[in-house]
Amino acid sequence: MSAISSFVPLILIFAIMYFLLIRPQQKKVKEHAKMVEALRRGDQVITQGGLIGKVVKVKEDGELEVELAENVKVRVVQSTIAQVLSKTEPAK
Repeated sequence: MSAISSFVPLILIFAIMYFLLIRPQQKKVKEHAKMVEALRRGDQVITQGGLIGKVVKVKEDGELEVELAENVKVRVVQSTIAQVLSKTEPAK
């Protein structure tokens, strides 16, 4: 029994680490993936680099075309979108 009781603190530490660090991080990653999947033309976004722009085109290979200013368009990887400032309503 003493061998099992010596592993109890180690198991408790792992459980605490899981619920305080690992699980919230997994939840955050899922929410970000859901946000990126919901991007569409017309959404105003912020990239991880701090650029604010409007989504002009959503490409199938994980890229977006973002307009930063009039006639200034850049290609951005979808996963680098940090935040969506304003969503457009879907066409009816």
